[in-house]
Parts: sequence; structure tokens; C-alpha cells
Amino acid sequence: MDLNRAKIIDEQWIHCLKNAVYPALTSHVLPDSVGLTKDVFLDLFHSQCVSRHLDLIARTLKEGGKTFYTIGSSGHEGNAALGYIFRLDDTAFLHYRSGAFMAQRAKKLPEINYIYDQLLSLMASREDPISGGRHKVFGSFSLNVPPQTSTIASHLPKALGAALSLVLSKKLKISNSFTKLKEDGVVLCSFGDASSNHSTAQGAFNAIAWMLHQGLKLPLILICEDNGWGISVPTPSDWIEKVFSSKQSLHYIACDGRNLSDVYQAGLKAQAIARRKQEPVFLHMKTVRLMGHAGSDIEAHYRLQKEVENTEKEDPLLHSAHIIRLHDWLTEPELIDIYESVRESVRVQSQAALLRPKLSSLADIQSSIVPPKRSSRKISLTEEARKRALGKNYQWLNEDRNMAQHINLALTDLMIEYPHLMLFGEDVAKKGGVYRVTQDLQARFGQQRVFDTLLDEQTILGIALGFAQNGLIPMPEIQFLAYTHNAVDQIRGEAATLSFFSKGQYSNPMVIRIPALAYQKGFGGHFHNDNAFAFLREIPGIIVVTPSQAKDAALLLKESVRLAEEEQRVVVFLEPIALYMTKDRYQENDHLALQHYPMMDECLAYPEIGVEGNVHSDIVIMSYANGMHLSRQAAFILKAHYNLEVLLLDLRWLHPISFDKIQPWVNCKRIVLVVDESRQTGSLSEEIFTWFVENVQPLPTLSRLCAADCFIPLGDAFEKVLPSKEMIVNRILSLLQGKNYA
Repeated sequence: MDLNRAKIIDEQWIHCLKNAVYPALTSHVLPDSVGLTKDVFLDLFHSQCVSRHLDLIARTLKEGGKTFYTIGSSGHEGNAALGYIFRLDDTAFLHYRSGAFMAQRAKKLPEINYIYDQLLSLMASREDPISGGRHKVFGSFSLNVPPQTSTIASHLPKALGAALSLVLSKKLKISNSFTKLKEDGVVLCSFGDASSNHSTAQGAFNAIAWMLHQGLKLPLILICEDNGWGISVPTPSDWIEKVFSSKQSLHYIACDGRNLSDVYQAGLKAQAIARRKQEPVFLHMKTVRLMGHAGSDIEAHYRLQKEVENTEKEDPLLHSAHIIRLHDWLTEPELIDIYESVRESVRVQSQAALLRPKLSSLADIQSSIVPPKRSSRKISLTEEARKRALGKNYQWLNEDRNMAQHINLALTDLMIEYPHLMLFGEDVAKKGGVYRVTQDLQARFGQQRVFDTLLDEQTILGIALGFAQNGLIPMPEIQFLAYTHNAVDQIRGEAATLSFFSKGQYSNPMVIRIPALAYQKGFGGHFHNDNAFAFLREIPGIIVVTPSQAKDAALLLKESVRLAEEEQRVVVFLEPIALYMTKDRYQENDHLALQHYPMMDECLAYPEIGVEGNVHSDIVIMSYANGMHLSRQAAFILKAHYNLEVLLLDLRWLHPISFDKIQPWVNCKRIVLVVDESRQTGSLSEEIFTWFVENVQPLPTLSRLCAADCFIPLGDAFEKVLPSKEMIVNRILSLLQGKNYA
């Protein structure tokens, strides 16, 4: 089998036109029967040609190392009809075979040169309008197409969230004031047949059914472009139709993706249902895949030559040419002229694009990891508003309260100040959270702003992504730290990358609340009592923060929301569960961990650290959360029993660590002990030690107390795994005696 199928498909199209050899129409829907005029149909055909020639040149130039991406849209060009139907203000989350859709949608804005823009993207030019050369994605701020890097349907939960945000913002009457998307818009989300089998996609389909069962509306169109393949794995015959046509939660509409008229008709039906009824549609576009999965995919390894050739005969561009000839709109030579003129346009513009600059420095590449700042939409907080919201609990503001209550009060303040703040997750509404941290919030602010979700972390974070896409501030709660593993790609692959791959044009700021860490007496296992969070610290661009005392919890949560609102950051707020109800600070029954709620004008700005104890001491203990709580107790013992005073540094911000704020306090110190409650391997202490070695001279005596590389056991046995105040005291005393524990 000739391996250069792109060349064969290109030559076959010309040959078939010259000899008037066309595939039989598999769908008998014709343009006039669905209201497609000659001019519109020819315009769609032109977009199909644009997409095809961009695929062809991507492969040609790849051979010379001039382009870097060869996953194409060939075979999927029928989606040009969808690009024509839907409005620019209908958000489109598109997969990687959407070339014709984009080519057609771009025609709605004459100032956009789609061919040139795509060539810049293929060549990884820093002038690529969407990603600046960071990745080959279909995306455009002007066209309302946020870039998607997913190939496994991880954008489906986000699309669901965006659709839900349209409905809720309308009910809350905050559309236009706080949201970005049009109130009567629909959300489009395309993916392949193989991707529909992924657990993330299945979770989204289930969440849609769960929401509809409860009477919610969702103006969402799921576009499954079914070419029958997942790289080399064939999709079973009629699998998509069998699975999705019977789902009561989705309006199932099928069409032949080779026939523009059929796709157009199906698209109009889908639009009517989604826009007017605000109900979700599963648009099943059956088509073919041409040229394999990508340039590196040789179909001869897993398909028979005859099978490949039969597929190539079903080229959508041949089907379009056939329909044009049936209507005698153009002759074969005229069709070839269009095809070749597009080829020449692509070739000429590719020569210009090759001369454009690439990303040339690390700073240049990293510049879009953190989104640009924006003005705040915060409204004034008044005592009257507090009184209305808190009711009988208003007195809490003037009493010493625990950390859980401080967080609850802070959430109340924040919901008043930010009308577009949405709080949701498992058990957060009527129950008020497993630990009652969110108690009464739904009663105070309503079911539209504080609501329970189904038990699926991917859906929870996907909803957050979609809400943020629409200008809301989502505050999802993941019930326990370890549950985040179930959905970390929604943070790593979606939330953290959007600004990076869009040059900061798109962002999805949020504050993810996670009851976290260990030291819960009576709990064991690796879920409810988990102390490892390295999987979050390795993600570029996100902020991870945790408090160690009640008042800080309120202030840091407020600062986290400010960071999301004004700096468009993704913030993970780890709430130390074991400190929620803690009353005692230094010793039993002192009740000093109960603190007064901060004044309105108090703040704890990012990235400030906490400084306590004797600032002149040459002994420093650095920690966070539970470790900081234990370090305070250890410092109390050292002072009371050994007349030793220490300097305590509360890190607070765990990613990125505030080393600039730390350095002045550790220069010229004798001993630095890092108390790190996470597991020794992959712990925060490793990063801190490395920083000391590289940046601090003279180097102090360094030591660390970490949790063992072990899961947390049940009952009192947890004490054998985690640092304790006694361990901290003994380590300091041993270090003073010259023992080395580094």
C-alpha cells in the first residue's frame, strides 16, 4: 500500500472531477429541501477546501520540519455547515478535527484571515493569534472558541458547566452585569466517537441525565463526529447510535457528515431544541476519517488496503462536488478551479508564515501561564447586609470562634460582596458540608448559588470551569483531598492550561475548597485522612494555600477570592480538617485557638507569610497547617521547660512558596527545622531544602520532620506516621547538641 495517502486523496479528487466519477449519495437530503441556497452551499464547499488544503500542507511541510502538527480534519469537513448555522456568541468547545467549522465561522468576521492564522499555528509562530505558538489548537477569542487541548473528552464537563451557567445566571438576574455569554446562547461541544467512551465523557452524560431528571434546563449541543476509529481501534458498528439514541436525557439527531445538506438540516433541528427549549442535544454526525489519525499513523499496520481505498472514495469533498454538479451550479473545471485556487492561496500564505518569528525565550513561553489582571466587580460589604444574611448568628462576629466558623463567616461575607460567586459540591447545601463548614449558606443565599452536586469530582470541577468561562466565580468543594485525584486533569489539563494556550485571552479563575490533610483522630485510610498534595504543587500557574489558625482561614479565603476575581487565578484552598473545631492553641483547655473574626478592613495579602515568636532567635521552625499548630505547641514547651525561644514561620502559600518573603527571616540563622506533615518523598521540605542550598549563605543547620512514606492508619496508630509536638521539641534539642538530621 502506498503510504502517502494524503497525496493519493488529493490526486483522487482531481481525477474524479475530471472524469465525473462521484460516490453514490448516501443521504438524499438536497440543498433546496432544507433551504440551502446556491451561494451558501458554494461558500460551505469553499470552507471544506480550505480545511483540506491546510491538512495537506501541514503534512508536506512537516517532512521538512517546518510544521509540527498533522492531526487533520479530512473526512470531517461536513462540520462546515455547523460553523455556518451557529452564532458567534454561541461558545464552541471544539475537538481537533474542526478545521472546516472554524473556516466557516471565521467568515462571520471578514477581518480574520483564517488560512494565515492556521498556518501560523501549524508552524508554532509566536504570532499565532490564539496560542502564540505554544500549541496547535483550534481557538479564537474573536470567534468565541476557547482553545481545547484535550483528546479524551475532558472538555465535556466544562461544556456542561457553561450551559448550566447560562441557565442559573438568568435565574439570578445577573446576566450581562457579571457574565460573558449571551443569555439566549447555546454551548457547542464536539468530540469523536472513541472519546465518547472515556470515563470523563460518560460522567458528563450521566451528569446531564441527573440534572434533567431534576428539571434543570441545559442549552447544550454535544456533537459526536463519528468516523469509526479511535486511532487504530475500530468503533463497533452502530455503537454510538445504539448507546445514545435510547438516552431519554438527550435529543438524539443523526446525520450523514458527508452530505452538507444533511448536516445543515440536523444542525437547524439541534439549534431549535437547544436554543428555544434549552434542552441538550446529541448530534451524531457520521462520517469518515481520511489520512489516518495523524501523519505518523500508518493505516496499513491495521487496515486492509481495499478497506482504506473504499473509505477514501467516500471523501466528503467528492460528495459536495457531486451535489453541486447535480444542481448544475458549477462545472467540473470550475470546481477544480476553486480547489486549486485555495491550494495556491494556502501555498502563498505559507511562505509568508514561514518567515514569522517563533517563541525565542523561556520568559516568552511562560508569559501567559498567569492571566492578566482585571478590574474587580466586588460590591461593598455592610453591617446591614451581614445582619440580614447571618440572622441569629450575627453575634458570631463578636465572639471567639473556631476555624470552621471563621470559614463560614468568611463565605457569608464573600457571597454578599461577590453576587457572582457560586458555591457547590457534595453535601454542601442543606447538610452544610460533612464538617458543617457551609451550614446555613443555602438558606442565606438560595438554591441557585449554593447547591449540591452529584458525587463525581470531574463533574464538580467541570461545572466550575464552565461557570468561570461565563464570568462567574466558582467555588467548588472537593469533599476530601484524596478525592481530587479522581479529577486532577480538570485542574491540570483544563483550568491551569487555558491562559497558557490562549495568550491570556481566556481564563477560568476559581477557588477550589478542599477539606484536607491528616491528624483526624479516629479516621484512617488514604482518603479521609490524606496528607499528600504534591500532585497539585507540580501544576504551573495555580496557587495552593492553607491556614493554620482560625482568623487566618477567613483572611486567606477572602484573599483567594480576590486573586480569582482580580488576578484571574486558579486557587486551591486546603482546609486542615483537624483544625476545624480546635479550641486549644498551646495546651489543653487554654481555648486560645478560638479567635475573634477579623475586622472588615483586615487582609492577608498574597504572598505574605506568618511570622511569630522571637524574631531575634537563631532557631527557626518553618511549617504550615497542622504542622504549624504543632510547632506553636512545641515552641511553648521549649520556652516553658528549656528557656529556648524560637522564630516560627507559617508558610501559608504552598505553591508557589514565598521564598522572597522567607529569605529575610532565615539569613544568618543557626538552625532551621522544616516541619512538613506531608509524606517525606515529594514533600514540600524537598523544595525548601533545595532552595536553601542554592540561595542561602552561610547555610544554617537544616533538618526536616516529615510524615513517613505511608498511608495514614486507623486509630491512635496515626501518631507513628506523622510529626508530633514531642518530635519537634526533641529534634530542636538534638540539633542544639550538634546532631545532624538533614
